[in-house]
Amino acid sequence: MTYCIKNYLKLVTFILMSVIFGAAYPDSSPSQWLTPHNNARKAVGVPALTWDAKLAKFAKSYAEKRKKDCSLVHSTGPYGENMFWRSSKTSTPSQAVAGWLSEKRGYNAGSNTCRIADCGHYTQIVWRSTTKVGCAKVECEGGRGGAIFVCEYDPPGNFYGEKPY
Repeated sequence: MTYCIKNYLKLVTFILMSVIFGAAYPDSSPSQWLTPHNNARKAVGVPALTWDAKLAKFAKSYAEKRKKDCSLVHSTGPYGENMFWRSSKTSTPSQAVAGWLSEKRGYNAGSNTCRIADCGHYTQIVWRSTTKVGCAKVECEGGRGGAIFVCEYDPPGNFYGEKPY
């Protein structure tokens, strides 16, 4: 009897989580975004981020607005923001985060400067005072195709003259 109840509770939990996360994150789960973010943060000694549904909703809403052209035009919203485009609709959140993290090679922590054109995506991910993140992936429509990825960060980072960690 106890075995049946435990299995029933596991099934109910699975169904509820599928409904909750499936509706808001149809092709990704929060852990697909959080794991690479938090691995990068751990590597530089800053606290882990937590998933925030409000930020994910904002990211999804803004990504939906960009899906016709999938241009990487920032929202100018109240949060820090990273955007990424891939030509393949099957691209994953971890690929998007890896793209942002690839900018680490251009960041000089000693002088707090970028040796490449931009390393702000990387520094936003590892910004010490940022505590929450929410992200979304939306398939593009129209000629460009592919998918657009958006992450929102709160509190935002990348303040001129300040070091991320």
